[in-house]
Amino acid sequence: MAYTVPQLLSMSQKELDDLFSASEPGDIPNGPANGTAIIAPGTTYSAEIAEFINHFAWQGKTFDAASGTLRNRILPLGINAIIAKVYKGKSWFDGKDCIVLDYSETSLLAHWIRDEIRVIGPGLYLGIVYWKKSKLINFAVQFPGQ
Repeated sequence: MAYTVPQLLSMSQKELDDLFSASEPGDIPNGPANGTAIIAPGTTYSAEIAEFINHFAWQGKTFDAASGTLRNRILPLGINAIIAKVYKGKSWFDGKDCIVLDYSETSLLAHWIRDEIRVIGPGLYLGIVYWKKSKLINFAVQFPGQ
């Protein structure tokens, strides 16, 4: 089944967890991707919160597969900042393979953050954000034109 970001925003937390667990890591992505924070999943507020965050805080990620890094696009101007190492590893969520976005050695601001992503459709990845080892929220990154 092909998923869309609006579908992800309308899913319950259990549905997002099940989808993440059932998905493969896919290839480490390359290039700019639009980001959507998934907060309060399955509620009428999820899309509004995502839009607010997208406009004022986080627009997405720009991956460089060759160097195994990424930069987050943040703030209203879309500044490329907050670098992470990108590699394949085991998920803290279910122990299966995933793509890890590791900020522990690359960011003073986000050194306690770890993201994990898995591909759920052409150019669309579902992710989990952890604070230390506690799961915080989900997010999606979508590569335009895919």
